[in-house]
Amino acid sequence: MTRVRALPMPTNVHLAVAGRGLGPSEHLPGTNKYPLPNAIAAAEMKLIVFGPPSAGKGTQSQKLAQKYGIPQVATGDLLREAVAKKTPLGMKIQSYLDQGKLGPDDLIVQLMTARISRPDCRNGYLLDGFPRTIGQALAFDRMTDIDLVLNIVVDFELLVDRSVGRRICKECAAVYHVSFNPPAVEGICDKCGGQLIQRKDDKEETVRHRLDVYSEQTAPLIEYYRQKGKLVDIDGSVGIDGVFQQMVAAIERLKKRNSKKQPKSAPRKGEQRSRPSTVPKKAP
Repeated sequence: MTRVRALPMPTNVHLAVAGRGLGPSEHLPGTNKYPLPNAIAAAEMKLIVFGPPSAGKGTQSQKLAQKYGIPQVATGDLLREAVAKKTPLGMKIQSYLDQGKLGPDDLIVQLMTARISRPDCRNGYLLDGFPRTIGQALAFDRMTDIDLVLNIVVDFELLVDRSVGRRICKECAAVYHVSFNPPAVEGICDKCGGQLIQRKDDKEETVRHRLDVYSEQTAPLIEYYRQKGKLVDIDGSVGIDGVFQQMVAAIERLKKRNSKKQPKSAPRKGEQRSRPSTVPKKAP
């Protein structure tokens, strides 16, 4: 199995804000924990899902969101929404996207903070594609505490084979694989007779580059959350249902631990808790 080399944790991480470095001991205005009362403080299940390209992270995130009734908050969707609405933040982000960049940490954190402050996140949320840097993770930690990080682990060579062998129909977008799910006639769609093509994103060189970038970006984050005791590795080689079952089991363990930590409710006014009788019973 290909092992992801964990990069050394930086000893003095700075978050770039307004063109200058922000030291770990400094605080942004309003970034005390739970600054927004309508959702952040009340969220009961705050999850992150990590996973390399083609590992099924999006599929699993959707399944978890549906099962637990919490929104899947994807960075890519938020970026597209902000740009489409031409909000002030969206206009700033557009300038970075035009350069092929996602934008500086402080803009991404602002975008994410605004999203998880909406009422639908009151019971929790699942972060997909965030954080991407240690700077984002540190900034987010100033506002709230993540409960659990689910890290999908898959052999990179398996992911390369899965992606490079994928074929898409130009007409109906049906998906095939040259080894796992081949068409009856090579290069021809079984459903509509359209031509099957390989997307540029599925070229081997592109796939390996994306995996390298993922390793470089995510390895420090995986180590960061592992040291905090928040991370659970998920075997991503066992199929969609097997991966989902592992994730659900990890979440249920978290919920069970949290339920044990809940303080017992105080007695209502005028009521007293019943106590065991200390009067000795008479002998028969």
